[in-house]
Amino acid sequence: MKYINETVRRQDRLMDEARATELLATAEYGVLSMVADEGGYGVPVNFVWDGKDSVYIHCAPEGRKLRALEKNPKVSLCVIGNVRLLPRNFTTEYESALFFGEARLRLSDEEKMAALRLLIGKLSADYREIGDKYAHKSFHRTEVIRIDISEFSGKRKKVHVPD
Repeated sequence: MKYINETVRRQDRLMDEARATELLATAEYGVLSMVADEGGYGVPVNFVWDGKDSVYIHCAPEGRKLRALEKNPKVSLCVIGNVRLLPRNFTTEYESALFFGEARLRLSDEEKMAALRLLIGKLSADYREIGDKYAHKSFHRTEVIRIDISEFSGKRKKVHVPD
């Protein structure tokens, strides 16, 4: 994963690499964008970062997302952090990081189960034992997508609001 910030138009709003990866580690969801037959397709997803170069997403074993990824595995994942609307200032404070990569389908059963355990650890940490049983029970009707991230960037806007 390479942090690329030259492509960010507003260089004064760059987010540092550490905060961008922190968002990847902690955000509850992101928007996965891909190309479908009809054009662009973006869908909110739960995900988990493996702490290295990949994220995992779970879904049903068939559907529009998988059909799109079969044809074109190139994707982006937008993760949003702190957001604060400032109506009086006609602006919004925000944090966002954009991750680009390639989706991998048809993972081994071992990798799929490991990814499901990572998801349970992130999203249902207090229910790991029950979650493991649930993952085994529903394994046959669950697909896992791995996205190998090649590059990312981050941006934030902070506004000084006088008291």
